[in-house]
Amino acid sequence: MREQIITRDVIANPKSKYGDAKASTRHFIIQRTTGAINIVFLILLLYVVMKLAGQDRADMVATIGNGWIGIPLAVLLVIATVHMRNGMRDVLEDYFAGRVYSLLMMLNTMFCIVIAAAGVASILKLVFWG
Repeated sequence: MREQIITRDVIANPKSKYGDAKASTRHFIIQRTTGAINIVFLILLLYVVMKLAGQDRADMVATIGNGWIGIPLAVLLVIATVHMRNGMRDVLEDYFAGRVYSLLMMLNTMFCIVIAAAGVASILKLVFWG
């Protein structure tokens, strides 16, 4: 497939097509879905924050170590990092292009994976091993 050079004239023409329509639609749906799920999980997060306000470490370990609290928190963390990655993708697309964009997206993805993996491992350790 021939790659089209995107110029001002191409953008101004409403009949021109550029970019990957399926990938853009998937990105749009994932961003909205993870945002909606984050709103639902906000109730759990507020409950945990209010329950742990002013408590010591032992109470925190007991609360997050409860499977009914810890596992949904781990799921929330994964969904929040997916949402964070997609949001940063939007920002990076606006300001960077080419190899710099690819490098920054790779770093963004790696950062989100590290945050999700470390957080989920920490929460699951509390849930299953105390």
